[in-house]
Amino acid sequence: MNREVAVHRGRWSLTDRLDAILRELPFEVAPGAAGVTVELEYDRRCGVLDLGCEGAGGYRGWSGGARDRFTIAERWATPGYLPGAPEPGPWRVLLRLHRVPPAGLEYTVRVTAHGAAPPEPTPPPVPPPRERPPRRELPVLRSAGGELRWYAGDFHAHTVHSDGALTIDELASLAAGQGLDFLAVTDHNTTSHHPHLPAAGARHGITLVPGQEVTRDDGHANVFGDTGFVDFRRPADDWYRAAREGGGVMSLNHPLSGDCAWRLPLAERPRHVELWHSSWADRRWGAPLAWSRAWRPDTVAVGGSDFHRPGEGKTPGTPTTWVLAEDPSPTAVVAALAAGRTAVCAGPGAPLLLRHGDELLARDADGLVLVRPDGTRTVVRGDRATAAADAGPHRLETYENEVIALCQ
Repeated sequence: MNREVAVHRGRWSLTDRLDAILRELPFEVAPGAAGVTVELEYDRRCGVLDLGCEGAGGYRGWSGGARDRFTIAERWATPGYLPGAPEPGPWRVLLRLHRVPPAGLEYTVRVTAHGAAPPEPTPPPVPPPRERPPRRELPVLRSAGGELRWYAGDFHAHTVHSDGALTIDELASLAAGQGLDFLAVTDHNTTSHHPHLPAAGARHGITLVPGQEVTRDDGHANVFGDTGFVDFRRPADDWYRAAREGGGVMSLNHPLSGDCAWRLPLAERPRHVELWHSSWADRRWGAPLAWSRAWRPDTVAVGGSDFHRPGEGKTPGTPTTWVLAEDPSPTAVVAALAAGRTAVCAGPGAPLLLRHGDELLARDADGLVLVRPDGTRTVVRGDRATAAADAGPHRLETYENEVIALCQ
């Protein structure tokens, strides 16, 4: 039978938020419990409380402000949380006081232990694979080590495992239908989606790269690769260290994006930055480019749609990040990103600027302006134009200085 094991009630104040934004509410799991359910109640019209869980054996997941209830059981868990038999011992509900008004925010947290396995929700139907647009014809780079090809992708997207609206299969189907070769799935402060990515990608003919958006109020960063959980509660330098030691790549997200702009201190500055994001609404605005040059001279530009749900004016692949890789596997995509073999453009079929060693290739860019690292400009003539490459980042612009494409 089910048994209520803890109830926490109170009112968070703005002072509480300033004193410690992340709070832990304890409860005890007895031996033999088949599952745990946590329910959070508060007035969402007045503020936002983020929800997560730490088990007796370690971190069990996060849903942020997207959910007010979750269940963890041996065979299944609410998306965003890790399934597995609840370990007996002390557990903690994690609450981040994301938005608390001056008048305060009343809350109630109830924790129920299940004596028998809670019924698993019926999974949503898997969408059929979509017809994929023809792949763009781009040159192959041949070397003694083999062949490198350009693959189109997106390094920022969310599912129901955090605050997205689509299942992993629905997202994979949508991205493949846009003509992408890969998509990084970067749900907030969780890796619960990682075990499901290979099968969903195979069903829809697209590589799904494991990622996580390490998320705090004062900065977001994507970590790409099979690195294991990167703990958002640690300092940002630890995120960067964990990414490197796990064989992954960390990229600062939307560094100039409103209230989630990057404001965290870092002893060592990562090279990878999500410069092209929906927050760059007017690409005639040069602040992201100026910021990147001030951040470090060898910044690797990454593009991410930050897709959450249909109807928001975003689709996977807007913008598109291209990587020059041995193959489209997650390992090869992350390795190409780490090496800086990237280019970013508005979409899979948009004007594109690529680097092959000491040569630049501009595709479908007739009449655009090539901007070199030293600021000199030349007009591109023809839909397949080549030019000598200098050391550093290059870009394509319109005559109005609107950025159309970036490459390293």
